[in-house]
Amino acid sequence: MDDVLIAGAGPAGAIAALILARAGVRVRLIERAKFPRHKLCGDTVNPGAMGLLRRLGLEGVTAGALPIDGMIVSAKPAVRIEGRYSGGVQGRAITRTAFDAALVERAVAAGAILDERTSVVSPMFKEGRVSGLRVSRHGGSERAVPARVVIAADGGASRVARALGLARHPVHPRRWAVGAYFRDVDATWSLGEMHVRAGRYIGVAPLPDGLANVCVVSASTALIRRSIASLLEVVREDELLRDRFLRARMVSAPVCLGPLAVESSGCGMPGCVLAGDAAGFVDPMTGDGLRFAMRGAELASQAVLEELRDGGREAFRKLAAARSGEFSRKWRFNRTLRALVASPLAIRAAAGGAACAPGWLQRAICYAGDLQTT
Repeated sequence: MDDVLIAGAGPAGAIAALILARAGVRVRLIERAKFPRHKLCGDTVNPGAMGLLRRLGLEGVTAGALPIDGMIVSAKPAVRIEGRYSGGVQGRAITRTAFDAALVERAVAAGAILDERTSVVSPMFKEGRVSGLRVSRHGGSERAVPARVVIAADGGASRVARALGLARHPVHPRRWAVGAYFRDVDATWSLGEMHVRAGRYIGVAPLPDGLANVCVVSASTALIRRSIASLLEVVREDELLRDRFLRARMVSAPVCLGPLAVESSGCGMPGCVLAGDAAGFVDPMTGDGLRFAMRGAELASQAVLEELRDGGREAFRKLAAARSGEFSRKWRFNRTLRALVASPLAIRAAAGGAACAPGWLQRAICYAGDLQTT
């Protein structure tokens, strides 16, 4: 029997597996896809996430990534602020295809077992606690995989968390993302970009090899229904972006994702803890989604190690307290930004403030980049 069974081998699952395997734990990753696989994301590893990777000896997973020195933030009326991370600190831009594959490779090298093309069917129970998962390999029959502890790191649509009644999509906020890769975008190639507009925001992330990740997040369902045309229209009709996209070519099919928000009623139950987006997610405008996922996985693995060592049943409660202490201030910061996007009046007020006193936006960019955690 495995000590720990992890549903999902994305960054959260891979980081948890790596930490546990290094500690001598028998750990197995269940992943429905096969690596490398594509994932809609902003493709940016912010400075705080880079600090976490360095601490875990994982700097090499961003080999070949593009250094990111800061952010460009714009709002209407025509306000454009360029903010650099302080102290020469940098983030990285790398496709999730490359990043996720490199992380899971490190986890396997540390001793974790990876079962690809395998889907979670349902959690298993014994004596009032989660005791493993029922899984099925693509095209095969179901099988039971028992474990002392389960970590649900299988994303915002987590089959484990939803089966346990721990996660759902809230009624509000409900936003969707549409993203694709472009070539021939005239861009500033050392800065990420966030363009805040009434009812939506547009992210542009430069990537190696001349690619640009372009993603639009909006509450408009019409944007999703017309994903290809809408994505092009949004950037080509925007007064601050259109000239830069005159020559641009979309080189990947648009990917739609949503609703983005995931509301979690807890961090687990006896025998199971949540990590990554399964533990709760609202689209982070500040490029810190990967740090939330990876740091949350680190906290989950620490709680699980304590439970395995002490034979307790309270890992999920300890994890909830640790996540609250770690993330509560940043969650409030992100909620404030999301409220701003939803209000045209707030956008105008913020744009005016940024134009008159750009220093506050510079500080916000550094805080958004998690420089305090580097």
